[in-house]
Amino acid sequence: MKIQAIRTKLYQWKGPVKTTDTIFATPLSALPFQSDAQAPFRFFSWLVVEVETDEGHIGYGNAGLCPDVTKLIIDTKLSALLLGENPLNTEYLYEKMYRSTVAYGRKGAAVAAISAIDIALWDIKGHVMKQPVFMLLGGRTKATIPTYYSRLYTRNLTNLEAEAVHYKQEGFTGMKMRCGYPMTDGMQGLKKNVEMVKVVRDAVGDDVDIMLEAYMGFNYSYAKQLLKELEPYNLRWAEELLLPDEIHNFAKLKQSTSIPISGGEHEYTRYGFHDLLQAGALDIFQFDTNRVGGFTEAQKICNMALVHGVEVIPHGGQMHNLHVVMSSFAAPMAEYFPQTEIEVGNEMFWYIFDGEAIAENGQLQLDDNKPGMGLTLSDEYLDQFDIITKESFLKVNVNL
Repeated sequence: MKIQAIRTKLYQWKGPVKTTDTIFATPLSALPFQSDAQAPFRFFSWLVVEVETDEGHIGYGNAGLCPDVTKLIIDTKLSALLLGENPLNTEYLYEKMYRSTVAYGRKGAAVAAISAIDIALWDIKGHVMKQPVFMLLGGRTKATIPTYYSRLYTRNLTNLEAEAVHYKQEGFTGMKMRCGYPMTDGMQGLKKNVEMVKVVRDAVGDDVDIMLEAYMGFNYSYAKQLLKELEPYNLRWAEELLLPDEIHNFAKLKQSTSIPISGGEHEYTRYGFHDLLQAGALDIFQFDTNRVGGFTEAQKICNMALVHGVEVIPHGGQMHNLHVVMSSFAAPMAEYFPQTEIEVGNEMFWYIFDGEAIAENGQLQLDDNKPGMGLTLSDEYLDQFDIITKESFLKVNVNL
């Protein structure tokens, strides 16, 4: 069996977008720029990769990180490396892609491109072997996957309280909220961030885990003070308080607080996570399988984390992450973005694919009888997307 075609499709959303009352990322605190401080973090395109074999098997991969650049890397650099290769040789093909791009890659879009292809290759492997990917990664380690609700995008305290209460009633025993106020608001803003946490804690009680997302918005001194003020509220973790390269400062924060420190959403490959382990920087790893190097790297990182007592709770609840969670004892739970109107960009996955796992009473289930990833492309929302193929994409870039 050989790879005979690799196709890339850039899905660009052209439907309605909700932008009011939406705080999903802490504003870039050190930069006094546009009035819409959330604009740099919204993304309204997603990349789908199809790998086809000469025996008719098709595997699907995807990339949400910088999908236009990721597409170009696949089209112009990676595809030629894989044509004619056996798609089941996932370990070898990962190394071939990684070593061929290392001079300009190692992190970022190049590794996201490798990840998308690696996911598609494992999808093919599952279809060939008639097994879901999680069975190939090690099998079922839990009856169902506990999940936490990930939204709470509002700074309006009344709306925040109501949303938290509603999703507790839906059966979620964990929920993640965002910091609504930037570092440039000083102590007043810090107190408002703490007040938001207090409102949610009072609303859901002590039997629901609360997580706080900072999305790289703070520096060390602000983060240390914030953690001190948050100690009474028993957070399950505080997430991405600093820029990802501040490994030494993450390690200092971890030593200064009883609140678990999480991160790694913007880290790449086993080498990046080995550095985090050596520094003792994080309690929880939050890689995304479609960024970190696909299933091939995710499995290695989970095994390293397990040895060091670090939990793995991937960024994003999409199927590529759920197969990792189901198959690893290092991974106790998964993130869950419900299907809603398009607001940030994470929601597009629901509009592109069919087969995404839907939470019931705060739990997710994967089907033992669905081979591969368990996803197919949806045609329900095609009129809401512009879909750019390899030929048209390359033509557009040449004209630039």
